[in-house]
Amino acid sequence: MTQLPIGDREFGYLAAALIGATFNSWMVFYQQAAVADTAGVAASGAKDLTSARIETAVGAVLTQLLTGAVLVAAAATLSAHGQSRSLGSIGEIGNALAAELGPFAGRLLFGVGVLGAALVAAIVSSLALAWGLGEVLGYKSSLEARPTRAPWFYAAYALSVAGSACFVWLSPDLVSLNVAAQVVNALMLPFVVVMLVALGVTVLPKPHRPRGLYPWLVIAVGSIVSAAGVWGAIRGWRPM
Repeated sequence: MTQLPIGDREFGYLAAALIGATFNSWMVFYQQAAVADTAGVAASGAKDLTSARIETAVGAVLTQLLTGAVLVAAAATLSAHGQSRSLGSIGEIGNALAAELGPFAGRLLFGVGVLGAALVAAIVSSLALAWGLGEVLGYKSSLEARPTRAPWFYAAYALSVAGSACFVWLSPDLVSLNVAAQVVNALMLPFVVVMLVALGVTVLPKPHRPRGLYPWLVIAVGSIVSAAGVWGAIRGWRPM
């Protein structure tokens, strides 16, 4: 900890990006919409919440293990032989892995990682937007409904995927774009935490509302993480 450049602007900016990548605002909205969509149409109703909690816990542990593995692999390859290297494009990341792991293994590992990230973006992020717009605008938004019964929902989903693909295709610097998107997530995190806690203690049915120490623990941890993300984003922000 004593060797961390806490006062460095770029370190703060990347720290905010890491927080935003770990605690995505759209991830929270996707989770609540997916649970409501499944539990709302299932005959068992609220009984599905137990399996949803288990799946969420397993998914959270798995994603953090994968994140840790990626960080270790990046640190080992990008700082090999005591020399660090900067990356200016997505292709340079694949080339760096290929140089250390071999052409086949490096490109295969990088390709699988990009494919996984693309699936998350195409499914989770876009569905979160389609569900959110459905709640705001009032159109039917459920994966349980066929496209003919929920045309606006599927249209919003398709436009989200297509629009994002065009935006990425036209962007000249994908690395900076990706980091900036995660910093935006960090800046939105305080609003998400406030809304999540407020909804949990007021809107949920009383048997399912957080009780005891748990809501205060969520508020404390959420406040610390949110403050760190906002501080890093402001610290590393540079006017155009």
